Amino acid sequence: MERDEHTREYPEVASKTQGSATATPPKEDPRWADGGDPPLVDAPPRRRGFMWIIAAVVVGLIVLAGLQLTNVWPIFRNPFAEQTTDRSQPALLKSIQDLSRYVAAEGNFQVVVDTQNNRENVPDFLLNERTLFVGAGSVEAYVDFSTIGEGAIVESADRTSVEIKLPAPQLGDVDLDMDNSYVFAEERGLINRLGELVNGDPNRQQQVYKLAEDKIGAAARDSGLQQRAEENTRKMLEGLLTSLGYTIVKVTYTAP
Repeated sequence: MERDEHTREYPEVASKTQGSATATPPKEDPRWADGGDPPLVDAPPRRRGFMWIIAAVVVGLIVLAGLQLTNVWPIFRNPFAEQTTDRSQPALLKSIQDLSRYVAAEGNFQVVVDTQNNRENVPDFLLNERTLFVGAGSVEAYVDFSTIGEGAIVESADRTSVEIKLPAPQLGDVDLDMDNSYVFAEERGLINRLGELVNGDPNRQQQVYKLAEDKIGAAARDSGLQQRAEENTRKMLEGLLTSLGYTIVKVTYTAP
């Protein structure tokens, strides 16, 4: 008995069907009906491309969330950020003084200090030190009541008038306001910079500060601040003694 066309293409199946009359030949794959080669395996699913896009979006959201966390919780800030440690010792009380000053006026000043240290016949780019400093400070004008001696206050017999002799107002020390003072510009030669690296001077700016204080003090003496203190002190005493029943109050100042 000859094999049919189907069993010829499937010899292995033919050996099984010879002993059974009811066996049916395997069905043909329609993709191979034309007798060509089996189709190639399909390319990876498009879902993989979408997964990459989703992963990139998730990573971007994580980075964005991390940046936002640095503004909310300091623990997420830059681990290499600059830190400042205060190892200062507690303040030591040296002395206490009782003051008898009446501060009658205060002047606020600002000065521009321009200093330069160089050498003749030496180029500035080699040896030069120039500082432009803007200094702000205040000066008080006060009357020292502790120096008022006996007989400085003379009262009339009828207790309607009083005469007071006070020491002339004085100017206090210049209080340089470092919060509002600053170095506007600074020029340093090459040799100056090298010297600063080898042997830095922490008090290098003290000369500039001292010069600023001297200029502010001179300006205070020429500003009429002491005359303003005299007038304010006189008005204060007149108002105080008038409220006590005196009708005439005379305030004079002795020479300093």
